[in-house]
Amino acid sequence: MSNKLEGKIALVTGGSSGIGLATAKRFVNEGAKVVITGRRKEALDAAAKAIGPNATAIQADAGNLADLDRLYAEIKQLHGRIDVLFANAGGGEFASLEQVTEEHFDRTFNTNVKGVVFTVQKALPLMPDGATIVLNASIVSVKGMPTFGVYSATKAAVRSFARTWTNELKGRQIRVNVVSPGPIDTPAFDGLGGSEEATKQLKAGFASQVPLGRMGESDEIAKAVVFLASDDSSYVAGVELFVDGGMVQV
Repeated sequence: MSNKLEGKIALVTGGSSGIGLATAKRFVNEGAKVVITGRRKEALDAAAKAIGPNATAIQADAGNLADLDRLYAEIKQLHGRIDVLFANAGGGEFASLEQVTEEHFDRTFNTNVKGVVFTVQKALPLMPDGATIVLNASIVSVKGMPTFGVYSATKAAVRSFARTWTNELKGRQIRVNVVSPGPIDTPAFDGLGGSEEATKQLKAGFASQVPLGRMGESDEIAKAVVFLASDDSSYVAGVELFVDGGMVQV
């Protein structure tokens, strides 16, 4: 246990599994008190229990503005402020251009874009000067992977926000950065393939495209988020940090 976030109050949206849960655990290990959100109450409560006494679970859908208002009212009562915000909630499914429906488009943009905008906007009144914001995007923000069209566009939007918000918030010394994971072995990934065999093939396919020859682990993203959230990255602002085994750069 170290203390890179000693005494900090952190919010992790989508914190009940995968990257969000791994990051919340890291934040607590670094001395922070953490609030995690998610849509599924049982998974959320189980995650808070796994993290320990310094975690609080508040059920909230990042794409629902009324939920966000309630979330921030609760955090204000509980902690009075937010020093670190990890806007991690998001998701998507495969759909080729021919398959995209209005429902698919709206659902993906509501969670991944609208959700991020208002998660950050509504957090600002609780954020002291010098706070940090980390947005979770994906390597598809810059890679054109078939059937990822709508999802990729949402992640490119998230990356763009970090640029704009870095300039908009510079007067308050609030740093905004993006972590962009490559293929990470998370529970969400298991649902993408359909069957167990298809998922196995999908994972093998992704691993073969990574110079390091494997998929990443959630904790490997969490460590990068701690870096961006802490004073270790005090002169880093507006960047997109790819944590992808070299997949984008090589």
